[in-house]
Amino acid sequence: MSFSAHYISTAIVQSCLMMQIAPLLSRRSVMASIAFPATAGAGPLQTRTTDMVYQTQFWPDGARLAVSLSLMFEGGGQPISGAGGVIRDPIEKGVPDLPTNAFFAYGHYEGVPRVLDLMDKHGITLSSFMIGKAVETSPDLAQEIVRRGHEAAAHGRIWSHSYDLPQDQEKRFIADSVETIHRITGQTPIGWNAYWMRNSIHILETLQDLGFLYHIDEPSHDEPFIIPVRGRDFVTVPYTFHMNDIVSFPFEGWDPAAYEQALRDEFDQLYEEGANRRRMMVISLHDRISGHAGRVRVLDRFLTYAKSKPGVWFARKDEIARYALAHRDTTPVLQRGAPDVTGLPGPTA
Repeated sequence: MSFSAHYISTAIVQSCLMMQIAPLLSRRSVMASIAFPATAGAGPLQTRTTDMVYQTQFWPDGARLAVSLSLMFEGGGQPISGAGGVIRDPIEKGVPDLPTNAFFAYGHYEGVPRVLDLMDKHGITLSSFMIGKAVETSPDLAQEIVRRGHEAAAHGRIWSHSYDLPQDQEKRFIADSVETIHRITGQTPIGWNAYWMRNSIHILETLQDLGFLYHIDEPSHDEPFIIPVRGRDFVTVPYTFHMNDIVSFPFEGWDPAAYEQALRDEFDQLYEEGANRRRMMVISLHDRISGHAGRVRVLDRFLTYAKSKPGVWFARKDEIARYALAHRDTTPVLQRGAPDVTGLPGPTA
């Protein structure tokens, strides 16, 4: 056997042993440690030890995928006239839209209790983004969400955007919801979600001033990341459009089998990738949409499937944000310019 062939064979054997005694070493790292013969005249063999990157623990207890569910608690926070719903024909301005308001009320009468029971069945906790007025409308239900171990996060004073408000008014709009949630549930929100994810360019500084740890208003990644704001870390726990019931799966033309397959496909791909990098799956539920009987049945089947796989961490978003901060060395840290230049959330200066 030639020296080169013997060297390569020995290196491969050593690499196999490394995979047995060091299971956290990634396949890419092992391959990078194997030396290959230099081309003729290029000098002696050299190992690429400087290229070795050791895989760290991506999630608690060695989990390979985090799955995080959001429950939007909005019923009662909508305007009495003009709120978007399932009826395409717009109502005359100012006239109370009785069936649309009843559609929203389904969330707190039926939807939230049904979703909470489903989470109990599977032993999963989620993050509930609450509108202040909705919490005031159904205080017992907001308290029950927290009592069952779920996160109470903030979603604004009412079901409306605030990005066009002056900075101080936007801050008050957010702070009002924080104060209401704390007064009624006893939990102080540290996570924020805006109406349709739209915020002013000052949002990160505003949230930082109000004591928030993270926001979810960016669908750009499949893992959490950090943005330094005024010398302090602020976490983005990314949100989703395509796995969001309010965007991707309206009532008209909704196909439960297709939805279930979409959830499985998303899970399977991210679970596969999770062997070598930090991955997170996000599912967004709305009280008045995913709380319907047929949709909960689909979610039940999917969660049964996902829980059958080893190494899946079902996590609240505050848990994910805290984990990202505690493991900053393995969390992406993005240095971004001002939002009015980049078009993306970031510090204004």
